Amino acid sequence: MLDLRLIRENPRLVEDRLSVRGMELNLSDLQELTILINKKDTELSNLQSESKKISKLIGNYYHNQKDSSTIEIEELKKNGDNLKSKISKLEQIKRDLNKKITDQILRLPNFPSEKAPKGKDESQNIEIRKWGNVLKRENLKSHWKLGEELNLFDTKRTAGISKSRFITLIGNGARLERALINFMLDTHQNNGYLELMPPALVNSESLRGSGQLPKFSNESFKCDEDDLWLSPTAEVPLTAFHRGEIIDPKLLPLKYVAYSPCFRREAGSYGKDTKGLIRLHQFNKVEIYWYSHPENSEEAHQKITSDAENILQKLNLPYRVVDICSGDLGFSSSRTFDLEVWLPSSNSYREISSCSNCLDFQARRSLIRTKQDKKSIFLHTLNGSGLAIGRTMAAILENGQQEDGSVKIPDVLIPYFGSSFIKTN
Repeated sequence: MLDLRLIRENPRLVEDRLSVRGMELNLSDLQELTILINKKDTELSNLQSESKKISKLIGNYYHNQKDSSTIEIEELKKNGDNLKSKISKLEQIKRDLNKKITDQILRLPNFPSEKAPKGKDESQNIEIRKWGNVLKRENLKSHWKLGEELNLFDTKRTAGISKSRFITLIGNGARLERALINFMLDTHQNNGYLELMPPALVNSESLRGSGQLPKFSNESFKCDEDDLWLSPTAEVPLTAFHRGEIIDPKLLPLKYVAYSPCFRREAGSYGKDTKGLIRLHQFNKVEIYWYSHPENSEEAHQKITSDAENILQKLNLPYRVVDICSGDLGFSSSRTFDLEVWLPSSNSYREISSCSNCLDFQARRSLIRTKQDKKSIFLHTLNGSGLAIGRTMAAILENGQQEDGSVKIPDVLIPYFGSSFIKTN
């Protein structure tokens, strides 16, 4: 969430900072609301002060055992009741104003970093570096074709269980998924991350805190009878884990890793990636997450990206790192580095992780602070996929495919998977 004071005192600056996202904003009405609520705050404070004085005078009457039926005390009681009525009405006005202001501010995205490339869309993202040797040869198969031939997953029967864009992993497919999850969790734990296993259902406050609500309500699945949603990413419960807390600066940075199933409607993506493991309504992911002191978050961003890259390098999967431009940034992110893995069948790189520095945007929405010079300040939060399991499996199948139709398992994964190849029966 953006700073309310900044919107009140310098709305033109806010409009300018968000214009690089391609947004045309006029925050005049919102600014007027913030000024009005400030005036109401002052009025309310003055009324409450008067009310306290009258209550004290009435108390003194009784304490000094004076006649409580005198004209003076009756007049004080009448004035006190009038003040309480005004205070009650003013508090309701404030609640209504607060709701209007909050509803509008929660829909404003984070400021893009000044170091993020300026651009309108993904075509203006900038490649930073590449790693690994890409596989290019004739007659390469897609991961879904390999999956069918090796009997790794089933989509047709699964559509009858739920609907399209869900998948059932079978045999070695399920085994490979489990191996990847355990490998990633172990690797990140050895790199200093504390493992959490959060719930898959999260409440609306948790989604608001991470920036999923209200803007992306159509992207998530909601349980109609409860204030609970299927979590779209472990970033949501990991942000909410310390909601409302003041974290001792001596504990920073806090580094968490979490495996979770993720659920997304993928609204607006129909017709795209309809086959295979790339774009499903339910998928598994290992998430890495940092709570950082503001002074160290830029360095933390480089490190969390490196930790996600480490998984790809250990799996020997070619990839590139892309600096996301201002117009393509996620809602909560100030700067994002995407990791894109090579998929030979499409002769292209595909996103497998977004490593984002959200600065104090999520911490402000979730009231997560630390102390500096005896004052409370908002923390910075960072997140990244470490990695998306289905897309990692797709990359292993395509990059590890052999001419005899088998798939070579990355060496580092063999102890988890139990064999060096996936072969046809």
